[in-house]
Parts: sequence; C-alpha cells; structure tokens
Amino acid sequence: MNKVIVITGSSTGFGALMVKTFSEAGHTVIATMRNITSANKNVASSLGALPGVHVIELDVTNDHSVKTAIAQIIDKHQTIDVLINNAAVYGGGILEAYSLEQFKKLFEVNMFGVLRVTSEILPLMRKAKNGLIINISSGVGRISPPFQVPYNASKFALEGLVEGSYGELIGQGIENVLIEPGAFATELWAKAGVHADRQQIIDSYGAETAAMNKAIGDTFISILDKNKPNPQLVADAALKLVNTEKGKRPLRTQVDPSANGLDIEFDKVTSEIKGRWLAQYGF
Repeated sequence: MNKVIVITGSSTGFGALMVKTFSEAGHTVIATMRNITSANKNVASSLGALPGVHVIELDVTNDHSVKTAIAQIIDKHQTIDVLINNAAVYGGGILEAYSLEQFKKLFEVNMFGVLRVTSEILPLMRKAKNGLIINISSGVGRISPPFQVPYNASKFALEGLVEGSYGELIGQGIENVLIEPGAFATELWAKAGVHADRQQIIDSYGAETAAMNKAIGDTFISILDKNKPNPQLVADAALKLVNTEKGKRPLRTQVDPSANGLDIEFDKVTSEIKGRWLAQYGF
C-alpha cells in the first residue's frame, strides 16, 4: 500500500538511501533538506527525478521553515503516514573543550530538530488515529564512548524523548520508534559537524590525551575497513518497519554488523530489567 513518507536530512547518507529505497518500493516520498537551490541543488534535482519523490526545503533548526514545509506537504498530500527523523550532525572532541554555544548547536539539530518536526506532524496523525514515526538514533544513544560526548548526549536525549513518548502516543494510534545504527562509513563523518572549539582547553589536555583520541579513531577506522558495513542496511530496516503490521513494531531496532550481536543482546537484557523496574512504580 502506497504511503506518504517524509524524511528529514535527505541530501546524503542514510537519508538519501532511504529516499531511493522507498521510491523503489512504490511509496510517495517527501525528501526534505536545506539549500535545495544552492549547495544541495544537484542532489535535490537527482532525487526529485525518482518516481514518487518530491523535494522540499526544510531546515530542522528553524521554526518557520518546519511549519512552512509541513503545511505545504499537508496541503498537497492531505496526509502524512510516516515521518522519518534522520537529520543529524556529528561532533567530536573533548567535552570540556566544547563551548556551550557549540553544545547547543549540536542539540539544536539532533534533538530539538526532531522535536520541532514531530510536534508539527503529530496533530495530523492524532486526528487520523494513525501514524508511524521512525527516529534515526545511534548505538551511542545507549553507550557513551569518550571524545564525542555531546553527540552521544544528544542521542541519549533522543532515546529518552522517544521511549517516554511511545507510551503516550500508542493510545493515539501512533507508533514512535527508534533505529540504532552502529558505525557506518557515511557522509556524516565528512561533513563539517559541530566539534570542540576551545583550542586552549584541547591543548592543555596534553599529548597523552591526544594520543588516546587518535588511537580510538584509528581503531574505529580499522573496524570499518575490516567489516565494511553497508549503510543500505539502515534503509532496509526502515522499510521493514514501514511494512510491519501496526502494533507489532519494536520500540528499538539495532543495525550494527560490527557489534556481532552484542547490541541486540544489550537491548534484550536492559529491556527486561527496565520492565521489572518500571513495574515497581505501577507502569
């Protein structure tokens, strides 16, 4: 059955792959991104030429942009069956070396951007008593390695946002779920990102910390080189969720080939303990 699917952050990476995947599956896809007449003009044109794909300007950090884009989509299609919150930026560096302004910039996209778009679409979905929201989180939304703490924290915040609201929305006919990718070689790492900006603090940590940071980065790259995980797996996971019968979609879907199943085991164990803990409070 053809669905109207809105995807944020569609210019590169998982977003662009999902646009192509859902187009091939016969859905109507609203590919949203910034700068469709400038920096992303070529990709906007390329994606817009795919069957069933419509490209719309949307900046998740801007209230007016979000409201305008969603209004245009509703006016044209009357419905939004699926929202995929994919837009995100990466940030690396020592936590202390982040200015508060940098920290806020990262959260503005990765957490508040999700909240902005979701809040704009929820009234329509609640009226229809139907809807699916897929949020692209990360394995580091559950564990927090060093030297990328603000990024991790933004994904932890996203996990809390979705997990708590799942229980609020399910009674409204809406499923709000997470996909947790592991490490994939996508354009996320190559983009400018929002990194530590207080150079004096970085320097004061010394050579030993710099060497530790480099060693972690080198290990990360070697794992990607060895396993070569295919980003298409994330797009396929999103398509599977859309195709899954309503009411049977899991809160979390792990997609991390390099974890050798430990991500799935972690979720199973923690979910069982969480259930027993919440039961003590009557949930």
